[in-house]
Amino acid sequence: MKRVFALLALVGAVAFGAPAWAEEKVAAPAATATAAAPAVAAAAAAPAEAAAAPVLVPNKGDNAWVMMSAALVILMSIPGLALFYGGLVRSKNMLSVLMQVFTIFSLITVLWVVYGYSAAFTEGNEFFGVLDKLFLKGVTVESVGATFSKGVVISELAFVIFQGAFAAITCGLIVGAFAERAKFSAILVFMVIWFTLSYLPMAHMVWYWAGPDAYIDAAAGEAAGKTAGFLFQKGALDFAGGTVVHINAAIAGLVGAYMIGKRSGLGNVAMAPHSLTFTMIGASLLWFGWFGFNAGSALEASGGAALAMVNTWLATACAALSWMFAEWIIKGKPSMLGAASGAVAGLVAITPAAGFVGVMGAIVIGLLAGVVCLWGVNGLKKILGADDSLDVFGVHGVGGILGAILTGVFVDPALGGTGVYDYVANKVGDFDMTAQVISQLWGVGTVIVWSGVVSIVAYKLVDIVIGLRVPEDEEREGLDLTSHGETAYHH
Repeated sequence: MKRVFALLALVGAVAFGAPAWAEEKVAAPAATATAAAPAVAAAAAAPAEAAAAPVLVPNKGDNAWVMMSAALVILMSIPGLALFYGGLVRSKNMLSVLMQVFTIFSLITVLWVVYGYSAAFTEGNEFFGVLDKLFLKGVTVESVGATFSKGVVISELAFVIFQGAFAAITCGLIVGAFAERAKFSAILVFMVIWFTLSYLPMAHMVWYWAGPDAYIDAAAGEAAGKTAGFLFQKGALDFAGGTVVHINAAIAGLVGAYMIGKRSGLGNVAMAPHSLTFTMIGASLLWFGWFGFNAGSALEASGGAALAMVNTWLATACAALSWMFAEWIIKGKPSMLGAASGAVAGLVAITPAAGFVGVMGAIVIGLLAGVVCLWGVNGLKKILGADDSLDVFGVHGVGGILGAILTGVFVDPALGGTGVYDYVANKVGDFDMTAQVISQLWGVGTVIVWSGVVSIVAYKLVDIVIGLRVPEDEEREGLDLTSHGETAYHH
């Protein structure tokens, strides 16, 4: 526990220690900010113009792209993440990991429709939306949501499923940190609490805004900016989930690894992955599905989506190679596990930057991600002392932090980035790298502290009521049989 609080305090102090002048500059009118998922809202306009405003109709191509992207993100969870994690555990726990990911996906899907979407993507305060859209009340085949272009909308139902798929895979990522030893019931209860109190507010803080049509002039832009999420107002950029998804889940996993404790026999019993074949297939499905994750976050079938797609393709390949070659130099042999892990590290690191950086930025982010995350799962893991079974923090936490910070660097138009769009002026605004990096640190620091505190409280409550860990004899026998009465293999 001391390590958990020390880690949270250290990173929180770094991120929240920005000087007052920098904070003021970053928190300039939200008309100059960009985010990954605009709020679903009708275009805000002056009363005289509202009556004459044309009815916005979704483009079928944009709708088709977002719905296909949602399906690709679902593929990332089931079977992609399930097989990637399943191959990394021992054979006696393979089915338990498949069951956890599959069931969490189903659970979060239901919660998203019941209250999650409403809490994340309606106008409330800086941290939470309101519950006006419980059970998708008012969301019909006719309702629309904003994109990143003025006068362009998509069907709200398409946006609902796209964002719901994000929520589901985020929660699924967490289980890799304490695989092979946690109670199934405890995992499910924890996910309900964490999803409600960590994922939903983070999604709202980073991605909720009034949409581009609200920014008709400086006064309207200032008013609209005040309705946005906390980190959106800070100017933090997160194209597809570096903070909301990866760092958020990684902190929850790391806290869980500390609080649940190490696997029985760690260091004395062989715990090598039982099927790198499944892990490679899972990593490949993740890479494939990630095109929907990142390029779909453009919310339009546009050049911006194509940029995000190319960056996702390129940064991932760079990270797979850099991890493999670094491991080859250090250990004398390149490994399939290293190449697959490097690919995932690259996917994580490019996520917040995908639609903001140019191809050279993607190459640098990918190459750095492979090497830095290799250190994360080896050197940093030893320093932290937690039994993060499948290196959730080393890959998703370290990669997410790296990518989030570097987004603030490579979004610079001088380095090939897109810059930050000013919706009042309808052009790319003046860029200040120092201010943008400080905005990114606000995002990183906020998610670390927020997820860390929520996770500690949630794990403790579940431990008191249910207990977090299976008995040692059940752990030694394997969770497939003891928790589910089945086995993944019969031989």
